Amino acid sequence: MVDIETFKKMTLSFDEAVEQAHFEKQSFRVNKKIFATLDEKNRRVVLKLSEIDQSVFCSFNKFVIFPMDGSWGKQGWTIVELEKIREDMLKDALTCAYCNIAPKRLGAKYK
Repeated sequence: MVDIETFKKMTLSFDEAVEQAHFEKQSFRVNKKIFATLDEKNRRVVLKLSEIDQSVFCSFNKFVIFPMDGSWGKQGWTIVELEKIREDMLKDALTCAYCNIAPKRLGAKYK
């Protein structure tokens, strides 16, 4: 289980990551592009993963991490249940999402 403050701390630890409002949620961006969103009310995170990363992480447990419905999910947007995921797995998935969106010069540090 990962609490909201731990998630925010992990997310903002990436170089040039910023938190901004995004409709009724919080978004986490690098270079003005979203790599994660947080729905505090439902204790869910949505990450932007590559198809391969999404496939790998979603094979763990479809009740913990799973693609969004429809075309959003096919684009790599992946839901994570904060109350069910281990912190180390979330950190790995979050790193993949960040590296997927960040400029190469920033993402290279985390690969």
